[in-house]
Amino acid sequence: MRSNNRIKKPSRRRISLRLGKIMSCLCSGEQLKVDEMRPSSESLATKDFSASKHSNSRTGENEKKPDTGNIEEAESSLRESGCLNYEEARALLGRYEYQKGNIEAALHVFEGIDIAAVTPKIKISLALKGEPRKRRSQNYATPPLSINAVSLLLEGIFLKARSLQGLGRYKEAAQSCTVILDILESSLPAGLPENFGDECKLQETVNKAVELLPHLWKLADSPREAILSYRRALLHHWNLDPQTTAKIQKEFAIFLLYSGGEASPPNLRSQMDTSFVPRNNMEEAILLLMILLRKVSLKRIEWDPSILDHLSYALSISGGLGVLANQVEELPPGIIDRKEMYHTLALCFCGQRDDLSALNLLKMLLDNSEDPNCVPALLLASKICAENPNYEEEGISFAHKSIGCLHGRCDQLEGVGNFLLGISLSAHSRLASLTDSKRVRMQSEALESLETAGRLTKMSDPKIIYHLSLENAEQRKLNSALKYAKRFLKLEGGSSLEGFILLARILSAQKRFVDAESIINAALDQTGKWDQGELLRTKAKLQIAKGQLKDAVETYTQLLAVLQVQNKSFGSAKKLLKDGGNQNRSLETETWLDLALVYISLSLWRDVEICLSKAEAISHYSAPKWHATGLLCEAKGLNKEALKAFEHALDIDPTHVPSLISTAVVLRRLGSRSQAVVRSRLTEAIRLDRMNTSAWYNLGMFYKDEGPASAMEAAECFEAAALLEETAPIEPFR
Repeated sequence: MRSNNRIKKPSRRRISLRLGKIMSCLCSGEQLKVDEMRPSSESLATKDFSASKHSNSRTGENEKKPDTGNIEEAESSLRESGCLNYEEARALLGRYEYQKGNIEAALHVFEGIDIAAVTPKIKISLALKGEPRKRRSQNYATPPLSINAVSLLLEGIFLKARSLQGLGRYKEAAQSCTVILDILESSLPAGLPENFGDECKLQETVNKAVELLPHLWKLADSPREAILSYRRALLHHWNLDPQTTAKIQKEFAIFLLYSGGEASPPNLRSQMDTSFVPRNNMEEAILLLMILLRKVSLKRIEWDPSILDHLSYALSISGGLGVLANQVEELPPGIIDRKEMYHTLALCFCGQRDDLSALNLLKMLLDNSEDPNCVPALLLASKICAENPNYEEEGISFAHKSIGCLHGRCDQLEGVGNFLLGISLSAHSRLASLTDSKRVRMQSEALESLETAGRLTKMSDPKIIYHLSLENAEQRKLNSALKYAKRFLKLEGGSSLEGFILLARILSAQKRFVDAESIINAALDQTGKWDQGELLRTKAKLQIAKGQLKDAVETYTQLLAVLQVQNKSFGSAKKLLKDGGNQNRSLETETWLDLALVYISLSLWRDVEICLSKAEAISHYSAPKWHATGLLCEAKGLNKEALKAFEHALDIDPTHVPSLISTAVVLRRLGSRSQAVVRSRLTEAIRLDRMNTSAWYNLGMFYKDEGPASAMEAAECFEAAALLEETAPIEPFR
């Protein structure tokens, strides 16, 4: 039996006539009057639709031209079923109003479609249509609806969702769009067959609905539903074209990266046990972007540079720069420019601390045959050189060239160039092989470059201000250093540990130990326990400088407790950042050795030995550890044993300045070696660290022991030691 909503057969001729009028109006763009479609109380789609609804509900300035292809689909539906039922007529008229831009009128028509009533018929029709051809030929059941009628109704539901979207009713729009996918999933659990619905607009409607649904949930501020919709779009077989699938994958990855919420991991029951299942938003986004890059490599989709941009961001913040480098290297030739590839790979290697590989790539990029004036590459090369010993001169050259290439075109970049030039010159000035005159000249140029960088950036770049303070402090211009340190902390909002520590060291160089400790205490109050390591060590050093040795012991004990908790926590973590672990071990070793020196001052030999054994357990081959052992022997009066320990330290690190000085002191005390050895050790210590007060003082004592002939040299050494002592910090500034 036919539905009660269908028009009786005797009226079929009149229906065809009226439909002809609808079709002619659709083709001509004119609007059909309601009365022309209302022959009786059993009218079609417009029996409750008033002409006032056609007036001014438009979404754009120009009317959309009706799709005449849809008319043929409606005629096909008529030919197959013998008539146009009530819901189909509403779908057809609603589409006409929607295409004209009458959104409210279209919605009014679409809301008259009884979706609950037609859904079972659509499901049965789709299920029968989706059966294999051979099996279908053995099934004599006739589908309740033709495929064209199904397409027309599903399109009506989709356009209803679009109408609701246009009116800002996003949640209702998403629910309407969900109906389409629910119908298709329940009718065709295995997905849409190939070429399904090619004779009508069914596949096009499916594509649009699948793509629209996540967007609607985002507009409705429902991120969880949006994520589920994206996964549904990608995991179910909707027979989407490659470009549409790629678009959905990219939009989903972007949403996962930047939405700000954390979704539950996907439940991929159909996957193999060995398959990778993302555990969080970041992993899922990276997986999607890598799939897109793979599709690009296989030439299934066109190249989209933003894919690599988003993947670079995701892998950078998740510590996957090595993976990013591999992805870039695997791209087919011609996808990205060779210069861009060199620069991207250099950034990846630089982020992995493989500076030499990065520098080699940058040199290839800056070759005369490529792009010798590429400012970003010049700046990055200068930065790498400034941070690596023996490459400072190259860093100076790269920085000079970058400044020359800019020609004053960009103050910010020129400021960065001068900043890198300043830190390269500063690093080069610390080389032991330089003459005094050259060292002074390079220090002056370094400070001048940093000041220029500060002016160009309007004193707003924290890194530049920090290095200005540091360079002034190292040159013992403490007032300027203090001014810049305070400005740096202000720019950082009082949240920089390195800023607090530098400020405390500058104050300690001015012998303002109480003020320095107050600064450290303030920093401790606003710092989490796990980040207090360096602050506590600095506080202990200040307490030692004030003669408060017992307080220093308590502070070191507190620091060791924090480090012990960290080590236990890191030990249970499977993925610990290597640098963080090494830094903690180094700090723990230094803390045990510092505590050993305090106990030596208190003549607590047993406690000293315990501290030394703890340090040795962490790092046996450590020059500072053997130096502390020598100091213990020296304090006990065991000079020969002390000398052996100091020489052992120098075997491990010939440039360890404290061991060079201590060796010279013990040799001078023993008097059994050539005075030339004592002198060479002290002069070598000064060559390596010209700001070392103890080295200058002991060299003065050496000249004093030589008698009146060396009195002038002794006086100069004592004067240098006195000047340095007046401005010596509790710890080296750098």
